[in-house]
This record gives sequence, structure tokens and C-alpha cells, in this order.
Amino acid sequence: MRHGILFVCLGLAGCCLVDRLPMQTEPISNDPLSALGPSAVTNPELAAPPPPPAARTVEQFDTTTEAQRVAAATPSEGGALLGTTVASLGDPSRPGFWAETDLVTAVTTGRLVNPANGKSVEVELTPAEGGGSRVSLAAMRLLEAPLTDLPTFEVYGN
Repeated sequence: MRHGILFVCLGLAGCCLVDRLPMQTEPISNDPLSALGPSAVTNPELAAPPPPPAARTVEQFDTTTEAQRVAAATPSEGGALLGTTVASLGDPSRPGFWAETDLVTAVTTGRLVNPANGKSVEVELTPAEGGGSRVSLAAMRLLEAPLTDLPTFEVYGN
């Protein structure tokens, strides 16, 4: 019985502390790129809207336009070869042309090359921890990489 009273008292004391917790003063953003910071979209021409909540197919998740695909598929040549990476498909609900890789330490533009077929795509490179990389659905499609494989890409930074 004494333990029961003790737990009730501790529970009530905890409830009183809730009123003293700081309240969030800034609204939560619905923008999926907001977590990456203000420089997340380094090339606004290649930004795409998020997929609809009911998206289920590859075409529904890839919200890039034909013009954006053409622009991304014709990146400028050059740039420094940062290395090669084994990549997997990234979050399909995150739109646009991007790659998360541990080959960069800050958000920058760059390109990926699929050595298996020579296809190239302009992407936003964002830092990632751990080995390997994650590549956007739109970029994987332009690189003609199988979405369920772990292809190797060359990564170039601008």
C-alpha cells in the first residue's frame, strides 16, 4: 500500500513539471528538405514537389518534369572526381535529384556517373554518415540503375 501511494505522489509531481517545459515557438515545416538546412536546393530548376500521399508506383513517386529530367541528364562535364560509391535507393518520398554520400562534408552540387552505361546526372550532394550512398529515385531512373540493386557510381563535385 505504501508503494502505491508513493507512485501516485511521484506521478502527480511529474505532471506539475510538464507545465514548466519550454513550448515550441517555431512552426514545424512540412517541407521535406527543411531538415537539410537553407541551402538544401542548390539548383532550384531541379527541385520537384513532394509526391502525393497516396503515391504507390515509381511514376507517382518521381514528380520531376520532363524538362527537369533533360536538364539533370545533361550536367556540365568536369568537376573533381571525389571517388566511387556503392549506392542504394534513397527515400522515394524525397523529391528531386540528390545523393547522400560520405564523400562530401557539406551540401554542394555535383554529378553521378554510372560506369556500367556511361549515363550521368546532375545531383545535389549531401553529407551522409557511414559507408555507401543513397540516391534519389529520379536520379536512379536517369542513370538507368536497377532500383533494387546496389550499383557503383562515380561521384564528381563541382
